[in-house]
Amino acid sequence: MTIEKEYTTKLSVDGVTIDRRDLAMLEAIDEHGSMHRAADELGRSYARLQNRIVEIEDAVGPVTERRRGGRGGGGTVLTQNARDLRQRFERHEAELDGVARVTESVISGPVQDRTGELATVETAIGSILALVPEDASEVQVGIRSDAVVLTDPDETPRADDTSLRNQFSGTVADVESGDEIDRVTVRLGDEVTLQALVTRASTERLGLGTGRSITASFKATAARGISVGSSSET
Repeated sequence: MTIEKEYTTKLSVDGVTIDRRDLAMLEAIDEHGSMHRAADELGRSYARLQNRIVEIEDAVGPVTERRRGGRGGGGTVLTQNARDLRQRFERHEAELDGVARVTESVISGPVQDRTGELATVETAIGSILALVPEDASEVQVGIRSDAVVLTDPDETPRADDTSLRNQFSGTVADVESGDEIDRVTVRLGDEVTLQALVTRASTERLGLGTGRSITASFKATAARGISVGSSSET
């Protein structure tokens, strides 16, 4: 089972929530140099747009500055406050976009041997060493796609010689290409798949195509178990 995350970018400043609609408003004002023209372009009433500007300014300070007269005529420009706000929003959006690309593969099984926070979980693809709650007896182990490392089976170091304690042999089932990052689905069993995010360069170097034999590895600390059953203790 693979779980995908979806997020909507928002900033909260002194109780005022700023979203993509507000950013579009600031961008339109910046582009057209006029609140009236921005309202027209966005299909909003000038009064509502102005009221929203006032609400944002109550939270973050002045975001627009009115310029009057002059050879080029008057107009409205953004303040440094507004530009800082846009940059923070865009940084946050970029961060969330990165997180949203990360999927999580989930594999279930009973807890076996335990050493401190780590435990061995017996699954359909074999034993997984994972972080597991101390009172769990049955868990779902989640593995983030950005934590999975793909290597050529002939070049994969022994698990005991690396921090990648979990290693599984599989075949590439699908490659979803992005601009620079590809999402690779590896089939590890009849009904078990694991996803990995790799660079386009790695996809080409490893020759990742459907049917390619590959080794998928991940650290024990990257595998996190969530309890789905009660403890065996009575």
